[in-house]
Amino acid sequence: MKEFSFSTRIFFGEGALERLRRVEGKTVLIVTDRFMVDLGVPDRIAQHLTRCRVCVFDEVVPDPPVEVIAAGVQALRDCGAQAIVAVGGGSAIDAAKAIRAVAREALQIDTDRWECFAVPTTSGTGSEVTDYAVITDRKQGLKYPLDDRSLQPPVAILAPELTVSAPPQVTADAGMDVLTHALEAYVSRGANDFSDALCEKSVSLVFRFLPAAFRDGSDLLAREKMHNASCMAGLAFNSAGLGLTHGIAHAVGGKFHIAHGRINAMLLPHVVAFNADLDRAHGGAYTTAAKKYQRIAKLLDLPASGVRLGVSNLLREIGRLNRTLQIPATLRQWGAKPERIKALKEEIVLAALADVTTASNPRKVSAEQVARLLDAVTG
Repeated sequence: MKEFSFSTRIFFGEGALERLRRVEGKTVLIVTDRFMVDLGVPDRIAQHLTRCRVCVFDEVVPDPPVEVIAAGVQALRDCGAQAIVAVGGGSAIDAAKAIRAVAREALQIDTDRWECFAVPTTSGTGSEVTDYAVITDRKQGLKYPLDDRSLQPPVAILAPELTVSAPPQVTADAGMDVLTHALEAYVSRGANDFSDALCEKSVSLVFRFLPAAFRDGSDLLAREKMHNASCMAGLAFNSAGLGLTHGIAHAVGGKFHIAHGRINAMLLPHVVAFNADLDRAHGGAYTTAAKKYQRIAKLLDLPASGVRLGVSNLLREIGRLNRTLQIPATLRQWGAKPERIKALKEEIVLAALADVTTASNPRKVSAEQVARLLDAVTG
C-alpha cells in the first residue's frame, strides 16, 4: 500500500503574504540570513505581523552547520518565541525546520502547536513543503539529510515578489535544483501516479519559465511559475524520493561548498544517461526510467518517436538549458582543483553511496560507477 499526503497549507500568488496578518498576540521569531536583512526582506515580513512582537535571528549561512542550529535554538529561547517564520532560500528554511525540531526535543517546547511559516525567496529547494532538512557537519565535511514528518512546515507562503532580488546565477542554480527534483522523483523507486503528475507539470514549467526568469528577474509571471514549479517538485519528491544525482551532490557539496543546484545541474545529464542505460538495451528492452524520460521528451514537444531518440533529445535539451543558464560543465571550470577532487574521491564516493537519497535511485549503483560519474564532472 502506498500513500500520498501532505499537511502544509499553501498560499500562493498575488497577496499571499496577507496570510501573516492573521497571526495575533504572538512573539514571532523570523529565521533568515544577513543578505535578506540587507535587502530589507524581514522588515517587509514584519509589516504583515502588525499585531505581534517580532524578533530576528539572521545568522543562517549556506549549508547551515550544527552550530547555527544551536544558536537559533538559543535565540528562540531568549526571545520567548511562540511562532516561527522562515524567510529565505533553502538554507534558511532548513535551519528553521531544524531549530523547531531541536527546540521540541531539547527544550520540551510543544512547537507542533505553533504557527510556523516557510516563506521561500528562491525557487529551488521545495523545502517549504517537505519532510527534509539538510544540515552540515563542517568538521567532518558531510551533509546530513534529516527526514521526519514533523519537519514539514504547517504553512507555506509563495510570494513571487520576494524572489525578484535573486541574482541571475542564484536563479539558475535554484531552478536547476527544481528540475533535478522533478526528474529524479519521476523515475525514483517510490514514484507513483500522484508524484508523476506533479513532476510532469514542474518539468514543463521549468523549461518554459526558467530561462525567462534568468534573463529578467523582474518578470513576475516567470517568477510565480518557477515558485509553483519548485513547490510541486518538493511535494513530488517528498512522496517519491530522489536519486543518485542528489546523493553525489550532497557528498561533493559537503567537501567543496559548491551551490547545491549547480552541482546538481552538472551531474544531472550524466545520471539521466546512467539511469536510462541505453547501452545495455537490446531488442526494445528499455528500462522503466528510459521509457519515462521518453515521456518527458514528448511532454516537451521534443522528437521522441522511440525511447532512444527521446532520451537522447532530453539529454540534449538539459545540456542546452545548462549552457543558457551559464552553468559550468565541470568542477574544474567552476574552480575546483582536480588534485583536491582526486584526494577526496574515495570519501565522496562512500558518502554518496551512504546518502539516503541514493537508495531510491531507479538503478543500483556501485562504487566504481559513482567514481566514473564523479570523473565525468571533474574535468
